[in-house]
Amino acid sequence: MTTPQKKPGRNGHLEKPGLSSAAKPPPPLFEARQKIQPRAIGGLFARWRWAMVWATQLFFYGVPWLQWGDRQSLLFDLQTMRFYLFGLVLYPQDFIYLAVLLIVCALALFLFTTVAGRLWCGFSCPQTVYTEIFLWLERITEGDRSARLRLDHSGWTLEKILKRSAKHGSWLLLSLWTGFTFVGYFVPIRTLAVEVMALQGPWQIFWIGFYGLATYGNAGFLREQVCKHMCPYARFQSAMLDKDTLIVTYDSQRGEPRGMRSKGQSSATTAPLGDCIDCTLCVQVCPVGIDIRNGLQYECIGCGLCVDACNSVMDKVNYPRGLIRFATQNAMTQHWGRAEILRRVLRPRVLFYSSVLVGLSVAMLVSMATRVPLKVDVVRDRAALSRMVAGGKLENVYSLQIMNATEATQRYRISATGLQELQVASDPEVEIGPAESRWVSVQLHIPYGSASSGSHPVFFEVHNTAGDDKVVEKSVFLVPR
Repeated sequence: MTTPQKKPGRNGHLEKPGLSSAAKPPPPLFEARQKIQPRAIGGLFARWRWAMVWATQLFFYGVPWLQWGDRQSLLFDLQTMRFYLFGLVLYPQDFIYLAVLLIVCALALFLFTTVAGRLWCGFSCPQTVYTEIFLWLERITEGDRSARLRLDHSGWTLEKILKRSAKHGSWLLLSLWTGFTFVGYFVPIRTLAVEVMALQGPWQIFWIGFYGLATYGNAGFLREQVCKHMCPYARFQSAMLDKDTLIVTYDSQRGEPRGMRSKGQSSATTAPLGDCIDCTLCVQVCPVGIDIRNGLQYECIGCGLCVDACNSVMDKVNYPRGLIRFATQNAMTQHWGRAEILRRVLRPRVLFYSSVLVGLSVAMLVSMATRVPLKVDVVRDRAALSRMVAGGKLENVYSLQIMNATEATQRYRISATGLQELQVASDPEVEIGPAESRWVSVQLHIPYGSASSGSHPVFFEVHNTAGDDKVVEKSVFLVPR
């Protein structure tokens, strides 16, 4: 009896008898995600991260409850098409301020990235902030990193069920409160609270659940996957970095070759070993699971936790700090100190971003401070372009939308110029309530025959009877043939 011989495959490897290459399962197209359980670490950058968590969340959760007079201090009221910003009342016609604000934010992002890399990602991005909060809740309910790893690989027991239930319950409560607060920026939050408790407002409840679910999924499950694969910033940040940008760097000349050594043993007595003892603590604390010792990677969010971890290890083994630190590529290759690094901060690229950013910010603030709190839109009545009325007068009819952008009732007078003997035949004064908008019908008269046929420009002037606020809007007066 002869044994079947193995046949060489396409790549020169022997195949098992009876199993053709066509029957082999294809290799996976994507690498399976390895769940990251980051280790908690203390230090300067860890404290800065938590300071930013407190600052951003106190603002986010607290501002909607602040009152400005009889209304919410910060509110995007979509129903009345108003934007209340403390003492300012903005209308859709003030959209230019939102556009300038977005440009300012983009330029600020470019500036900060050019100076110090992904500081926004590491310290202030909502994804980073909520992931940090969710990790804190996870440590409270399930324990430290080693305890969580054991729990992940253990079978389902009563202890595991209780811990997982406590974790997900706290995550859901925080997520729903986050969704409720977010919707509270568009619906008065005190009214929203009453409606939710009474199970009223189906659309409000839907959006609370939607944003709550988004927070729960992004911060609880996706975590670093959002930064790696969903956020476009990681992809185009390289276009904003240069060799003088501060980034998290590993000093390979000092640290390599890596190796373990006994406590207190210097690298000089362990030649040819470098200062890196290969403890992998920098990898364990990384929230995106990269090894910074392999060089700068697009996944790095610049949080500095690996710097804190490495410094703590250097302290324990009596080595100088800074094996992993914030530095620039030029500083690493040319062995610059802190003074040389700081001198390269004010380079032309940074000065350009800074000057444009300051100029736009000042222009926007001056424009908002000097803006007239009155908006006027003029629309001609197209149903009756021009008509004769009693007294031999020729009449054109207009609709004026007058918007009072103050917090008090105002009275406005309407006048018109541009044609000889042009008169406002309707009531020339109108009263508008605080932060209200009202359409007013206005009739303009001229004596018949006082103007040639065709279209003639006219100017509506609306001014506050109790102040100097005035707006002039242009329209046309039609004279028939």
